[in-house]
Amino acid sequence: MTIAARANTLWEYANPRKFLATSERILPFFWITSALCLMVGLVWGFFFTPDDYKQGSTVKIIYLHVPAALMAINCWLMMLVTSLIWLVRRHHVSALAARAAAPVGIVMTLIALATGAIWGQPMWGTWWAWDPRLTSFLILFLFYLGYVALWEAIEDPDTAADLTSVLCLVGSVFAILSRYAVNFWNQGLHQGASVMRAGAITGTDTEEKVSNIFFYPLLICIIGFVLLFIALILYRTGTEIRARRVKALLARERVGG
Repeated sequence: MTIAARANTLWEYANPRKFLATSERILPFFWITSALCLMVGLVWGFFFTPDDYKQGSTVKIIYLHVPAALMAINCWLMMLVTSLIWLVRRHHVSALAARAAAPVGIVMTLIALATGAIWGQPMWGTWWAWDPRLTSFLILFLFYLGYVALWEAIEDPDTAADLTSVLCLVGSVFAILSRYAVNFWNQGLHQGASVMRAGAITGTDTEEKVSNIFFYPLLICIIGFVLLFIALILYRTGTEIRARRVKALLARERVGG
């Protein structure tokens, strides 16, 4: 199959009917596998790993904090991609997928901020610091709220999709800053990446990294969060498509009546 043919096959899923049929077929797999991964990873991490020699039992918060933070950032990047598809190709499913992802991103960002504060209080001696990464993450959270509010404030769905797509482009700057702020600025309390580095995973770098005894259950938790994120996006996008259809039918009835 040529690249053009594969691209055309991919665009077929912009058809709401095909998207719904496909998502309903694969959703059970993502629900079940995400639940299994999260159950195994969290139980393993919280109950079958030792306390850290520096952080004590506080280290175990990484099994929620790290996956949630990764999903919060990548959720916005997913919204960026679908927003660009809407602006270029005008596929309604992509705009609805971005809208469906925003509340999921809000929850993930809240989990990351809350667990970070819980970890920071005993480790840093404070619940919050205006650290570059923490600050950019808080601004990202505000962008999430603004994105949802803008969708709700505009009645015409196409206009709302246009404006929220532009907002998504602007907010992507803070999604990138949230991921790489520690690399851009040396000051701040938050440490650099110790998990999602090629060297940290393979053991070829010399910087401090997560010990394997913590890393393996953490990896399972990350996989679980990714699968849960996909399941939630598929489910919520289907809900948005059905809600759009209901609104269209009600509008048609009012015009006909």
